[in-house]
Amino acid sequence: MLRLEDLDAFYDKAQILRGVNVKVGKGEVVAVLGPNGAGKTTLLKAICGLVKTRGRIEFFGRDISNLKTHERIRLGISICPEGRRLFPNMSVEDNLKLGALLGECEDRLEYVYTLFPKLRERRNQLVRTMSGGEQQMVAIGRALMSKPKLMLLDEPSMGLAPIVVKTISDALKRIKEELKLSILLVEQNIGLALDVADRVYVLVGGKIVKEGRAEDVKDLEKEYFEI
Repeated sequence: MLRLEDLDAFYDKAQILRGVNVKVGKGEVVAVLGPNGAGKTTLLKAICGLVKTRGRIEFFGRDISNLKTHERIRLGISICPEGRRLFPNMSVEDNLKLGALLGECEDRLEYVYTLFPKLRERRNQLVRTMSGGEQQMVAIGRALMSKPKLMLLDEPSMGLAPIVVKTISDALKRIKEELKLSILLVEQNIGLALDVADRVYVLVGGKIVKEGRAEDVKDLEKEYFEI
């Protein structure tokens, strides 16, 4: 589905990613782990066309490297960004509906409410009055509203209590099983990533230094922390 080949990424003249190769198959959850400053968020921005890149980005066999961001989104890519980027003075439901590309997606809205029942209860509540965990549920729900083929998730567990992280983990497992949706998950929380991912890449200093199946990488956690 998604293939990155020898991908470099830049902020102005500063090179952040160097020769990155990543694949995400249909219905697969792939996690990208790494310390702060490794280039994880830049990787997602590169896929979305938000930073300058060199190399090849393929989506369903099509080279999308030169497409604009909105064109990539219309092909079926959605992103749940770091920091959530919600509209704080709008209601939960209005924030969710902003994620739909073509009119009302009542069936997908209903699915989001089934996935996160708390959001149904608070559908008319202003987002700014909600906890960080509840806002993260809104952000994930919004990313689902366009019925994407690939969802990019940037640090969904950041700053959340363990019980909320478990809720997010369970939701991602349901999304994978019920929607057969491909997910590229950027995380520092190794426990969450390995709990939901099929495969894992470790990104350090803008380069992939390790990759493998999630069950194999579990034995390498100590090495990961020492990188």
